[in-house]
Amino acid sequence: MKMLDTYISQVKGLDTLAMEKARVRVDGLVKPPGSLGKLEEIAVQLTGIGGEMIYDVSKRCVVIMASDNGVVDEGVASAPQSVTHMMTLNFLKGITGVSVLAKQFNADLIVVDMGVNADINHPLINNKKIRKSTFNIAKGDAMTRDEAEQAILTGIEIAMETVKNGYKLIGAGEMGIGNTTTSAAVLCALTGIPAEQAAGKGAGLREDAYKRKVEVVRMAVLNNKPDPSDPIGVLAKVGGFDIAALAGVYIGGAVMRVPVVIDGFISMVAALAAARICPLAKDYMIASHASYEQGFSHAAKALGIEPCLNLSMRLGEGSGCPIMFAVIDAACAMIKNMGTFEQAAIGEEYVNEVKGGDNFTVSRGIGE
Repeated sequence: MKMLDTYISQVKGLDTLAMEKARVRVDGLVKPPGSLGKLEEIAVQLTGIGGEMIYDVSKRCVVIMASDNGVVDEGVASAPQSVTHMMTLNFLKGITGVSVLAKQFNADLIVVDMGVNADINHPLINNKKIRKSTFNIAKGDAMTRDEAEQAILTGIEIAMETVKNGYKLIGAGEMGIGNTTTSAAVLCALTGIPAEQAAGKGAGLREDAYKRKVEVVRMAVLNNKPDPSDPIGVLAKVGGFDIAALAGVYIGGAVMRVPVVIDGFISMVAALAAARICPLAKDYMIASHASYEQGFSHAAKALGIEPCLNLSMRLGEGSGCPIMFAVIDAACAMIKNMGTFEQAAIGEEYVNEVKGGDNFTVSRGIGE
């Protein structure tokens, strides 16, 4: 715990002075203030993170934390546990959803074995296995507190190492059959919402299996008694190695002052846990898409962060992150390359009109 406290103490707030300068620049660009919406918010946030007006996001990656979950013994997943092993290997073959999207948007994958229930010996997979799978949360705690802290520390150190290797933008992905169940349990424990609102159908559960999933989440929280004021204890009692490690990635990104992009439901729950452990870590998070999983909106509301995209996605893996990288590219292009009203030779009268209301129209653009 001492090392975790040390890392948390190193997280500082955003550079507010740099952000003020960025807002002045963004508001002075040749457009009505606020008209580029989230792009403007992201550009200012990146300035606060990096302390410079132009943030370089050319080298980016998605970190995928892979681990199995003992709760699959309860029939709460539509796929067998062996799929975790196969998909962990498939990420590096370039054939998965996140692999294809990462390649399309110029991002690398960093795959970490946190607790896959198989022996993996692959030169491109980081072996940080705590053990093979968590315990079944329907019958007791998922892991010990020491294991939860180890998983969080692993995530922090992976993020820090990633930044030291030149990456300036990180996406948070995961792989683990059964982890929508553990995520729902963590969400219930941290927010107090009922299992019916936290648990979704994941990768296409039948109705009977879904009802069983809701019951398992409810009983796990009831019997294991996680304390919402102790987020590390919550992760230990009803979470997973993947979720705890992702929480660490968010904290590690904040330590190193780089943005970390949230993917979907599981990634958002991990972000919520990270913010409960280290509140300032939230300043370094950027949400990508609104997951189709019903618990996502509750997690996002509890964290107080809004996603930028709505694509009805629910794949996981970190698949939303590369798409969001492209949006972040757009935000960076805006603040770097757009001209100001002065550069565009637009008169003062027109500028005052544009900045004073919502009546800007394309027909009265540059050149008229």
